[in-house]
Amino acid sequence: MSAAPKHDRYDVVVIGAGPAGLAATTMTADAGLSTLLLDENAGPGGQVWRAISSTPVKSEVLLGADYWSGAEIAKAARDSGAEIIHRATVWSLDRNLEIGVSVGGGSAFIKAKRVIIATGAQERPFPIPGWTLPGVMTAGAAQTMLKSSGLVPDCPTVLAGQGPLLWLLAAQILRLGGRIDRVLDTTPRANYIAALPHALAFLTSPYFGKGLAMMREVRAKVRVISGVTELAAAGDGKLESVTYVAGGKRETLPAELLLLHQGVVPNVNLAMAAGVEHRWNELQLCWTPVLDAFGNSSIPGIAIAGDGAGIGGAQAAVVRGRRAAGDAIKELRPQAEIIDLSAEMARAERGRAFLDVLFQPAKQFRMPQGDTIVCRCEEITAKDVLDSVAIGATGPNQLKAYRRTGMGPCQGRLCGLTVTELMAEARGKSPQEIGYYRLRAPVKPIMLSELASLPKDDEATKAVVRG
Repeated sequence: MSAAPKHDRYDVVVIGAGPAGLAATTMTADAGLSTLLLDENAGPGGQVWRAISSTPVKSEVLLGADYWSGAEIAKAARDSGAEIIHRATVWSLDRNLEIGVSVGGGSAFIKAKRVIIATGAQERPFPIPGWTLPGVMTAGAAQTMLKSSGLVPDCPTVLAGQGPLLWLLAAQILRLGGRIDRVLDTTPRANYIAALPHALAFLTSPYFGKGLAMMREVRAKVRVISGVTELAAAGDGKLESVTYVAGGKRETLPAELLLLHQGVVPNVNLAMAAGVEHRWNELQLCWTPVLDAFGNSSIPGIAIAGDGAGIGGAQAAVVRGRRAAGDAIKELRPQAEIIDLSAEMARAERGRAFLDVLFQPAKQFRMPQGDTIVCRCEEITAKDVLDSVAIGATGPNQLKAYRRTGMGPCQGRLCGLTVTELMAEARGKSPQEIGYYRLRAPVKPIMLSELASLPKDDEATKAVVRG
């Protein structure tokens, strides 16, 4: 693996080394296309298979068979002959398929004939009172520590939220001897009824058996409170307690660690900054790119695969990566034979609708009120957002002028969905009508020195001298 791109042009550039990116990389490289895989992590795997090549947790039982299935795919990508660069920050992508990337303190622009964005998912914002206190983390952050370093909680710990990852993390922490004092399940009771029309497909999917076994495993060791309708963290300078309401009863628990999770949503920043068309997904309550069956976007040459194309899980991500790769191969090597993966895709997505409906987060956990912070970077509250709407802010981009929301280091990742939904409700419009932040490069924080390291032609040098 090289420290910087060896060339300035490639047939295919894949961005992200999770399930979709690894699968796509292997396929295009095996087909003889010059392939570059860029990933910001220290090793392959993305979040699902994080640290698959380096985790100190070696037992298959502790992390589960689904995790270790990534080892073979990661090895295949490594052996494919593709150029793979880790710790690479992709901060720009334009319609001409030119990519800005920083590696080791220096930046470069590279060109591609095809780009496959496989940046995966991020955790949905979970803005509750006290969520910015030290001691409050996301479940994903805790799982990163577990996989990368084998670290698990040994202090009073509460897990709160909903979705498959919450139960998986709980099971993994308990298997590694970690401490969990309470699991607070925020799944709305009405969702169980709403999900019933999709139950048959779910019962015949691989999700059912695995999920049921995992929930039984956790419930056998930890008290689980279902139907939680209110949640707040409190403490003086750090987390000291968690208060919740369930069944009309309020209870406060002492806690030093609160792990929050209410599902994942596509990581759309890079694709949006490139100009890819996105639409509000009413089922998953997030923005998803407009794509064809092979992941091709509204910009010719840019495809999106994996959970960045819409949440589908690891197995669906692998198939999506292969479909996007197959289409790139067909375009650049017309004589190549490509296998139809439609049946595999259908199998991988079976039961997904049930999960989407069941784990759709409750309104109060997506759209907070009062002094609850919405934008962590600028410390903007829900009241601030609504007050701005009252005096004329019409959408997220106008709100920037009023409150600087979305302008901090996270570039809207932790507030964007919340801001869109809050403003939509306040103005009596749909999230699609309200829109999202207008994103521009650089989509990730980089040093000015990295930009200064870009190769300069004579005209650029003269322009600076003249200035």
